[in-house]
Amino acid sequence: MKSNPTIYFIDDEKHIRIANQQTLELAGFDVQCFNSAEKVLPLLSLDWPGVVVCDIKMPGMDGLTFLSKAMEVDRDLPVILVTGHGDISMAVNAIRDGAYDFIGKPFAAEKLIETVRRAVDKRALTLENRNLKIELEAQSAPGPRIIGRTPAIQRLRATIAQIADTGADVLVFGETGTGKELVARSLHEHSRRRDRNFVAVNCGAVPENLIESELFGHEAGAFTGAQERRIGKFEHANGGTLFLDEIESMPMPVQIRLLRVLQERMVERLGSNELIPLDLRVVAATKADLKEAAERAEFREDLYYRLNVVTLEIPPLRDRREDIPLLFHHFLLVSSARYQKEAPAPSSEQIHALLAHPWPGNVRELRNAAERYVLLGESYGYELEQVLRGSEDGEGSITLPQQVDCFEKSVIEQALSTHNGNIKETMEALGVPRKTLYDKMCKFGLDKKNYKFGQKEL
Repeated sequence: MKSNPTIYFIDDEKHIRIANQQTLELAGFDVQCFNSAEKVLPLLSLDWPGVVVCDIKMPGMDGLTFLSKAMEVDRDLPVILVTGHGDISMAVNAIRDGAYDFIGKPFAAEKLIETVRRAVDKRALTLENRNLKIELEAQSAPGPRIIGRTPAIQRLRATIAQIADTGADVLVFGETGTGKELVARSLHEHSRRRDRNFVAVNCGAVPENLIESELFGHEAGAFTGAQERRIGKFEHANGGTLFLDEIESMPMPVQIRLLRVLQERMVERLGSNELIPLDLRVVAATKADLKEAAERAEFREDLYYRLNVVTLEIPPLRDRREDIPLLFHHFLLVSSARYQKEAPAPSSEQIHALLAHPWPGNVRELRNAAERYVLLGESYGYELEQVLRGSEDGEGSITLPQQVDCFEKSVIEQALSTHNGNIKETMEALGVPRKTLYDKMCKFGLDKKNYKFGQKEL
């Protein structure tokens, strides 16, 4: 359930703040009062869902100056100005500069409530349109898609969309099989670098005596066996993205050279004195806590802080169980197309088994289970139900009511997606009364607006 909209009320007179706070709280709003506009500016952001009510004439920063600075944060942020009789023309000019509305003193409580309520509705619509635009851009973009509807995955997608074009180096943290390379590819494909190379290197799979040559390249004769010049991964990724997986496995001497490349954005091949400028993004991935590794002197602390500009954490599958049916269905479709075989739809018992399994191998393990299900058909369907159920009492298992809730939510989501958020068609497909469907949607925090474009993979 969504919380009540937050209103920031700014006025330098205490009795006015108290009276209007009570008025707005009785109308169902959450209100925070401030005696100066300077205190509010740091609290504003592009995704803040509230409304500001601000007096024009105040000591220090006045309402018009606050409006100007608030518009720099978000041009669409609703700012309602409170003005005395002599300031009406000033307030009209302020509306041209971006103010949502103004209220002349003295004003009735109903006038304040009505203006604030309209501003709240406008803010909600603005944020919804922004989110839909991001989703549509993501759906139409090439490359891999991060599938899931749990809050953690939605936040992950939103962060990727926000930083994709910044060029900042990124550290991706997640257990084995959670999809760290998928996140790195998503960053690449949603950036202006998408037409250049995406180069992936598994630092744990390259022999220690070869990793420097692999990353930085070498000149002919640089060492025994170097018969010709070799372009390293950094140069090959120039203009694009370099993905360094299992960065915690990188030998300490190589970490020193990597730190220098990250700081100077130049690379020097082994056996060469020439510095080659680089324009690339580095995405490093790890399943280890690099800060703890640095404290144990197993990873360079300065490299950790250099990589840790932006950190994206991928939740394990056991922490996003509600996404399991959607992911399994997606992998079934992919595997069916790959092997040219049609798989039977999993039964409710099999879905319950999927939800109960702890998934130590995360999404990779789930994808493999979907492939076996497609290849082996009903025979593996029975095995799926029996083998996965064998882990119900193990670590990471969930209770029967939790399984039922996850399954019920996934069924309702699937129906909403299929029918583009149409409540009438959804209730008919599920065979439940309208009130029952609304109660269930309220329980699971589902909003029909989020399903208007059909089944969402993003």
